[in-house]
Amino acid sequence: MRTPQSPTTMKNPPSESPLEHLRMPVQATLAAAWTSVMFLYIYVDYLALYKPGVVDDILAGVVHEFDTGPVFLALGLSLMAIPSLMILLSMTLPARANRTLNLVVATLFIPVSIYNADGESWAYSYFYGLSIGLEVLILAFILRTAWTWPRRTASPAPLAVSVEGEPVRTPRQA
Repeated sequence: MRTPQSPTTMKNPPSESPLEHLRMPVQATLAAAWTSVMFLYIYVDYLALYKPGVVDDILAGVVHEFDTGPVFLALGLSLMAIPSLMILLSMTLPARANRTLNLVVATLFIPVSIYNADGESWAYSYFYGLSIGLEVLILAFILRTAWTWPRRTASPAPLAVSVEGEPVRTPRQA
């Protein structure tokens, strides 16, 4: 007689490691990656305030050569709302829409990340190189995760088992 196994045990075969490794759902992995992108965006913008002259330019109404008016603020909010919403959408959308949306948005955000270095001085090349490199690396991870989203495969029907534990054979199998 077979010992019943939990669904977790069947999905996560035993390993040689003393630590348990559970497979995360793709949705949770994508949401975590988008959360990382958001933290990077927030901290890069925050740390950029420490560059000499940046706060003075903001107080004068200029950010990165753009006037800080209602349109600039609305565009900035829209740009940051997209990865914020991707955290929620990665956890709630059906798989097909989720995969497609993650592929499209991550692809579009790579040029957005790279644009952040436009017009910056070479003195801050390490700062922007590192931040953009990390953002692009996470976006590439999102693309890879969405692209390789596991497909459902048809599983063979389990064989019926007799009282003695022998498989029950149909007339065709005999």
